[in-house]
Amino acid sequence: MTRHTLRAILKNTLKRIIRHYVIDTFSLFVVSRIAQGMVFAKGWEDLFLAGVGLTIVSLLAKPVIGILLLPINLLTFGLFRWVSSAITLYIVTLIVPGFSILGFNFVGFSTKWFDIPAVSFTGILAFVAFSFVLSFFSSIIYWIIK
Repeated sequence: MTRHTLRAILKNTLKRIIRHYVIDTFSLFVVSRIAQGMVFAKGWEDLFLAGVGLTIVSLLAKPVIGILLLPINLLTFGLFRWVSSAITLYIVTLIVPGFSILGFNFVGFSTKWFDIPAVSFTGILAFVAFSFVLSFFSSIIYWIIK
């Protein structure tokens, strides 16, 4: 490999990691405003640390978790994917001391065209609910960027 090829690979990898960090951090912020229960003890500092933690765990541990849960994921036609995302989110709460998930509390939303009822979860269901909403917003952002 030439020096220029190696530099190009490193540059693209760093761009991908930074893009992933920005999207993860922004998604954490938006989701924490939509549903209550996601706590950043020191405010912005813990939000940015949680973004770093989520990026690292998503890039390193999530593929391993996905492989370990692959048989169950195949049996459920991909619906079990959010459980692997919930495990990833739980690992981030273990790594970042000021970041925690106490529960998932959504007060509901109503418009002229549709209503979303109020929802409240605790325990593992709170992690699954937050991972679902995080995946939803992250997917939208990735789609817009492309």
